[in-house]
Amino acid sequence: MSDLQIIRAVRDGNLGVVRELIQSGADVNEQDEHGWTPLNWAAGKGDLECVTLLVDGGADVFRVGRDQRTPYMIALAAGRVEVVKFLRGAEDDYPGEKKQRPQRLYCKAYHLKDLRQFPGWTESKVNWKEKRQTGRGDGNRSQEEELSDGDVVFLHHDLTVTQSMWHSENIIFNQVSPEWEGFCAGALSFRVPDDLELIVPVEG
Repeated sequence: MSDLQIIRAVRDGNLGVVRELIQSGADVNEQDEHGWTPLNWAAGKGDLECVTLLVDGGADVFRVGRDQRTPYMIALAAGRVEVVKFLRGAEDDYPGEKKQRPQRLYCKAYHLKDLRQFPGWTESKVNWKEKRQTGRGDGNRSQEEELSDGDVVFLHHDLTVTQSMWHSENIIFNQVSPEWEGFCAGALSFRVPDDLELIVPVEG
């Protein structure tokens, strides 16, 4: 029996064959030339029944291929909502050492005046990169110029604030404290969306 038979069965959607192969001792963590396991393939296809069968059969929910993506990450990228929910639970219930899901990079734009309402607000310029001058009179300023209340700034997932939309570039506030966390959640209604809130479900 070829070890890759189970991967072919998963790719073909042949659940009966997958079940038979598992029962006959096929390696549910076998990897193909891309490093993908049967669970990686089932997750990408959105085949919840097959995913469940493989996990119950001992498939490693944290096994990654060459692309370094777990089955959860593959299902998330493919918009397979029900599979994402199942694999999230399987990861959370995993009895061994768990791999942390990568932190989602996220930012939201605010007017600076809204952030300056925080009693402990201070401003600095860390890792500051001067904007290119375009000659179009579009308001680009050098790093010596002061920021104004009307400027748009970006609050990031780690609660740092930047003048650039890029994380860790042109930082103007990085004094994260419990008080600042409370202000962001309360006064600014800021939170990083859950994975499921950011994916578009795919049918089939």
